[in-house]
Order: sequence, then C-alpha cells, then structure tokens
Amino acid sequence: MKLFKLIVFTFIFSFMCINGQSGLGSFKYDDFKTPKYCGSCHTDFYQQWSQAMMSQAYTHEWDEIEYFKLAVPHAEKDEKVAEVKAGCNGCHSPIAFLAGDVPPPLPSKNSRANESVSCDVCHSISGYAGDTPYNYNYIMKPGKTKFSSRKPEVESPAHEIEVNPLLKSGDFCGICHNEKSPYGVWVKSTQLEWKEGPYAKEGVQCQDCHMPKAEMKTASMGNKYTDARLHLFHGAHDPGKVRGAIELRINPDVKEVEPGSVVKFTVALFNQKTGHKFPTGSVEDRIVWLHVEAVDSKGNVYHLPVDKKGFEGEEYTIGSNALAYQDMGIALNIPDFKGVQRDGIPIGDRIFRMPYFDPQGRMTIQQWNTASLGVDYRIGPRETKIETFTFKIPDNAPPGKLKVTATLNYQLLVKPVADFLGVPESESQIVKVNEHSTELTILQ
Repeated sequence: MKLFKLIVFTFIFSFMCINGQSGLGSFKYDDFKTPKYCGSCHTDFYQQWSQAMMSQAYTHEWDEIEYFKLAVPHAEKDEKVAEVKAGCNGCHSPIAFLAGDVPPPLPSKNSRANESVSCDVCHSISGYAGDTPYNYNYIMKPGKTKFSSRKPEVESPAHEIEVNPLLKSGDFCGICHNEKSPYGVWVKSTQLEWKEGPYAKEGVQCQDCHMPKAEMKTASMGNKYTDARLHLFHGAHDPGKVRGAIELRINPDVKEVEPGSVVKFTVALFNQKTGHKFPTGSVEDRIVWLHVEAVDSKGNVYHLPVDKKGFEGEEYTIGSNALAYQDMGIALNIPDFKGVQRDGIPIGDRIFRMPYFDPQGRMTIQQWNTASLGVDYRIGPRETKIETFTFKIPDNAPPGKLKVTATLNYQLLVKPVADFLGVPESESQIVKVNEHSTELTILQ
C-alpha cells in the first residue's frame, strides 16, 4: 500500500512539473508573505478579504468538518480517491499544499494553513498549465515580483509589480472554481458555465460581479483610482448576493372560481443576476427549492405540490422522504449506513439541483466520490423556467380571497446532512431568494 501511494504521488508530482503546474511540496511556507504583511499597505483590501470566504476557505466550519471528518478518512481507505487528502488544499489552503503539509494542522492550531486563499497566493500566480483552468493547475511564482492587473503610478517600496492580464479574466477564477473528481467528472464548473453562457460572450468577467469597481486607493501610499477592484469576493455565502438572484412571478389561469373547481397556477423563474447556473459551485451541497402555498379567507393553509413534467431523473428534483448520502458511512466507519433524508424540505416542492452519484449509484454530497451526474435541473444565466401547480379548490372552501404565494428558498447545505454531521446552523439556514403572490376569488 505504501509503495502504491508513493508511485501515485511520484506520478502526480512528475505530471505537474512536466506541465508547469506547481505541485505538492514545491515551495515552503516562508516563500509566501502573510496577509497581515500585505495588509500593512493594502489596508482596505486586507479588511475586505478578511471578511470574505477567501480568508476562511480552510477554517470555515463546514469545510473543516468535510475535510477532516469525511475526505481525509475516506482518502486513507480508498486508493481511487487518495489524492484528495492533499488535493483539497490545493484550493482551500494553497500554501499548505505547496509546502507539502498533508494534512495540515486543524484550524484550532492556528498554523499558516489558516491563511486559506491569501493575498500572496493569487498575486503569485503567473498562469495555469494546459488549456483549461481547473483542479488548482496554477503556475506559482512567489517572490519579489507580484502579479497585478495594472501597473500603478507610484512605485511600491515592498515589491515589484508585473502586469498579468490573466488576473482580469474569468479564466483566473476557473483554476479553483472548476474541479474534476478522481473519476473524471466535473463536480465544479462555475467558470465553465460562465464561459458557455451569454455574459462571457459580451465580455463580462467573473470579477465584474464578485470584485466590483469603486473609487479608492489600492494601497495607502498610492493614488486613488476610479476603477479599483474591491476584494469582496461575495457569492454563495453572502445572503445579500443570493437574495433576488432569481425573479419569479405566479399567476392563476382564472381569477374567479367555485368550490370544487380546478385551478392551475404558473410560476415563471428568471435568472436575472448570475453569470453562471444557479445554484453553482458546491452543487452537491446546495439545495434550492420552490414552495407554493395558498391561504383562504379563513386562514386555512394549503400546500401545493408541483406538477410533474416527466423528464428522466425528475424524482431527484421533487422533495421527498428518500434517504441518500450512504457513502458517508465509509469515512465514519458505519457499515451498511442507511443514509439520511435526502432533501429535508416539504414533500412535493420543486428542487433546482444536479444530483451527484457515487460509484454505487447512490446520491452523494462527497464531490471527490462522484462517479456520475444526474439531470442538471438548475437555472442557467438569463434562463426562464416554468413550473405549474394544479390545485383543486376544496368543496368546503370559504368564499372570498385566496392568496397564493410562491417562495424560492436556498440552503448552502442540505439540512439533514448538516444536522447529522453537527455543522453549525448558519450553514443550513434558509435564505429567501425571492417570492411573489397572486390572488383569486372563491365565489359563494
């Protein structure tokens, strides 16, 4: 077993070096400046970064649980996924990966691995190996020269600056926001979704939304620019970014009905804001669902399940009590683990997701153990999806107004998984993306 792992490591390391990719153990921690060092001059950028997920990619509670409780023990038991023990940190803590620190100390040890995706990491990337950015295939050149999207008018006293157009491009983001599993399956494809969508064709880059321009100084001793790029990196973990991402409207096919009549409600969902699919990124964790309910004049509440469309794999896009995620039992040493509830939402609600499946065909939240993908029922950029809900007005429904509300909800992590693994509630809290209501009149 040890010989096998050594051969695998040697092959991967040699492959990286041949292709120019910076490999495991190719640098030392001391080759990279600390974020605080950079923040002594780039004060605002440092403070923005310190509040963003970039600074928490290694220390964030769910990432810590997923890595140490699931990924590492799984990698130690299954040679097929052995590479993830080191590889996860190629993006979550690049300096730990590059220093060959596998696995790095727990976040509670407060080692330099806690710097996560630091300033010096991004500004030391000169390019990426191959034709497609993915799986941390960066070419890293730490040192006195820092790569930037512009040459400032004032010389930096701390380092040289070299302009690298890659930092302006969405391709730069794809280095970590595209990922293939050990089974060769695209388990993260945010940059690829953007590249295939309408915004890339119009020249809109990832940075235009996640690093907006503003008037400010890029360094305390430098000049003020009207188009400085804020280092906010706000995305999936920012409720303010998620809210309003999808617009929705609901309407009935009639405005006046009698008790016992059938009404069909149509919901239109339009992806107005995201340059990629919604949800994106860690799609195996995310859940987005449409909940529709009616309230009559007496306050009675009725849940409306979605009308089935009949496409292949649709069962994974409708809330149910099915169990899933049985492969967590491998890492947790639970033989014949039955899994946990797949969705944790009202039965019959429409889910916008793409299911991931392990080698045994079971739905998984472990991207490294993903051998195949199910139906992609997410909402693409500028795409409109139509859902219908057929409702029979109860025979005893009181006359008056019937208010029907469609609500689109979002969770970073499926709640049954979060509860089972002891993940903080903040990771499974419901964020309301949007809602809209309509009314009809129930006649006497």
